[in-house]
Amino acid sequence: MFKFIVRRILGFIPVILSVAAITFFASKAIPGGPFDFAGDRSLPEEVVKNLEAKYHLDWPGWKQFTSYMIGDELTIFRTKHEIDDVNVFIEGDKAIVNGNVMLLDNKTLCKESGYIVYGGFTIFDLDTEACGTSQGVIRGDLGPSFRYRARTVNDIINETLPLSAQLGLWSILVGLIIGIPAGIVAALHQNTIWDYLATFVAVMGVSIPSMVLGPVLIVIFANNLGWFPVAQWGAKPPYFENMFLTPGFDWINYFSHAILPVLTLGTGISAVFARLTRASMLQIIREDFIRTARAKGLHEQVVIWRHALRNSLIPVVTILGPLAASLVTGTLIVEQIFGLNGLGKHFVQSISNRDYALVLGTTLLFAVLLVISNLFVDIMYAWLDPRIRLE
Repeated sequence: MFKFIVRRILGFIPVILSVAAITFFASKAIPGGPFDFAGDRSLPEEVVKNLEAKYHLDWPGWKQFTSYMIGDELTIFRTKHEIDDVNVFIEGDKAIVNGNVMLLDNKTLCKESGYIVYGGFTIFDLDTEACGTSQGVIRGDLGPSFRYRARTVNDIINETLPLSAQLGLWSILVGLIIGIPAGIVAALHQNTIWDYLATFVAVMGVSIPSMVLGPVLIVIFANNLGWFPVAQWGAKPPYFENMFLTPGFDWINYFSHAILPVLTLGTGISAVFARLTRASMLQIIREDFIRTARAKGLHEQVVIWRHALRNSLIPVVTILGPLAASLVTGTLIVEQIFGLNGLGKHFVQSISNRDYALVLGTTLLFAVLLVISNLFVDIMYAWLDPRIRLE
């Protein structure tokens, strides 16, 4: 298994590079740019050119992609005279102050705090993330956001991913807890009231979209009954800490905020899992090895839980990997309904805003999670079905 995992990890490298290249050049092919604003907010052409030069958007496409992936030597400092349109850019040993090039000692290129006085200008280091060389994607630096000037893509992901991940993982857990038992009951009691009831609920769960179910749950349980709050889940810092290691963590308050969005997202997942489990279980219990197990005199519970169930879970595991990757990286509709500051909202906005770095950063994050989840699925295959060998 170790060799299999190593080969798969090595195979991930060209996949991730291909995703990065396709996403980068596809986003560049879309008309418009990150600094094109509509109406009264349109920027002068000269300002747009300066911004494009600042972020290297005036470079050829291949050079931009190379710089984004492996980094470059550009360092950006803000100045105390920024209100007077004094901007300092440092590249290599040259300082460009309002377009004037001056040589600069490399020892004064960067400080973690404080200020640098050079050429009559007091250059404050206000953003340590922009201080030093750009590390590039291969070193975990996803670059600056063009829409949110004071934040990097890493900052946005670090702030929004935890909430989206919690929403996705709790929803999957709800789907597994409800969907799999419902599918088993429906399969073992085929053509009975339990089968019809489980099938009806599953079809309803798949048919009702989140944009309808979410507001209905809010009206019933938040507005009319007042059992749960409507929004503001994750609005306070404790929700982004390690909940299991925080002494005195308020779980009641946490779940009171989480239950409505989790149920909204988890209902559809439960329905899908129930239908898959039922169909797979009906097929498995008719296989020859199940008849053989019963002929040997094994207890029915042993036949169902040890032999039939493990094999019937393979279709569920198949979709579990891609589903987990997509849910963890954000679900736009649920986040919008419940006012959640998740990654899905920022990803969709980055596409409309032509925020290339944020688009590419979130896409790469999804790709990494997808290939990791697919590796987990393959390992689960071998555990569920001994006939499958990882070679």
